[in-house]
Amino acid sequence: MKNKQAITLLFISNIISGFAQGISMMAIPWYFVDVVERPAVFAFFYLLVTFLTLFWGLYAGTIIDRYSRKKVFIYTNLVCGTVIASVSYYGFSVGTVPDFLVLLVFGLTIFNYNIHYPNLYAFGQEITEKKNYGKLNSYIEVQGQFTSMFAGAFAALLLSGTNSTDFSLAGFNISLPFTIEAWSIQKVFMMDAITYFIGITLFIFIKYTPIIKHDIHKGSLFFRLKAGFKYLIENPNIFAFGTLTYMLFAFTLVEVHVLLPLYVERYMNADADVYASAEVYYSIGAVLSGFLVYRFFSSFSEYLSIIILMSLVCISFFGMSFSNNIFLFFATHLLLGISNAGVRIIRTTFLFSNIPNNLIGRAGSVFSSINVLVRMLLIIIFTLPFFLKEDNIRWGYFVGAILVMTTIFSLTYYYLKEKKNLN
Repeated sequence: MKNKQAITLLFISNIISGFAQGISMMAIPWYFVDVVERPAVFAFFYLLVTFLTLFWGLYAGTIIDRYSRKKVFIYTNLVCGTVIASVSYYGFSVGTVPDFLVLLVFGLTIFNYNIHYPNLYAFGQEITEKKNYGKLNSYIEVQGQFTSMFAGAFAALLLSGTNSTDFSLAGFNISLPFTIEAWSIQKVFMMDAITYFIGITLFIFIKYTPIIKHDIHKGSLFFRLKAGFKYLIENPNIFAFGTLTYMLFAFTLVEVHVLLPLYVERYMNADADVYASAEVYYSIGAVLSGFLVYRFFSSFSEYLSIIILMSLVCISFFGMSFSNNIFLFFATHLLLGISNAGVRIIRTTFLFSNIPNNLIGRAGSVFSSINVLVRMLLIIIFTLPFFLKEDNIRWGYFVGAILVMTTIFSLTYYYLKEKKNLN
């Protein structure tokens, strides 16, 4: 694989910033559910941010295709690091962080996520040979999920603290030689901010030779967006594949930020350690997927591979709707990690192989926008009074199972259609 040093620095930076960012993104939903006890406020803000990303996602794709992807990394990290450091400093100064500033950090992180990962994949496509796309995407998934796994473990420690040397994580009792005081939200944010600046330093030293020429399109925003839409309309199979395979990802994001904290607190009657442990099991599954998915599914078509992976999740979601058994809970998140990561690896490799590099950012923005619309619908559904009453949040997983099942049926149609065309 060429540009190994550049890819290594890219991964190290992603690991460092992703670790602290992962803790922040777990801390904020739990903060509104357990600390200030205003889950509806957080859910409404998440809906608003999701709506705004509908427009930001489209624009972000044009930025990725127009400007140096290395510079995009540097400038976005600079903005995020500066803002989050300022919020943390204010929190230390007055002793607490107002709710609106906590929400600001969450919104900024979501906006950054919507440009960071598309930019990461586009940059990887630009500096990697086509034959190594699958390997690169697996590497990205593995390092990202290793990071999430450790972030989940540390989040459990930092959010709850330890009253004794005994601590519970992922269903296991762990003995520590010391106790840990629960961190304030401003401490979490300061750690998050510092990692952004470390990331900037590493990005500065990245040197690479493009494998694919990054053709810069300088037309108007509308013109650049139109080119992305036009390509997908002219290639309906790619459009359908990309749209359908994003459905599981859409539900997973809503599950993490809206369903999961309420499910743990109100249906399982559990604490932050169980909440954070879900992320640990999810990450273990995703890491396994990164190592095994291409080996296991190499002889299957992309459609059939994704149908199998989504079917596992569908069955598990039905189970969570009717049982709060902790082993089923952990098993479901393990399977969700395997499936969501596997689908993402297969989807990204398929799109890399079929969409030109100068259009990959804008095409990804189209898929992301559809994804946003689905997420908005799900957030609206899950914030209805019915789901916020007592333990009714568990039926959110029933809705998720139906969504995934519908996606499976649609993918099966295109799979059979593809199979017929090949014959």
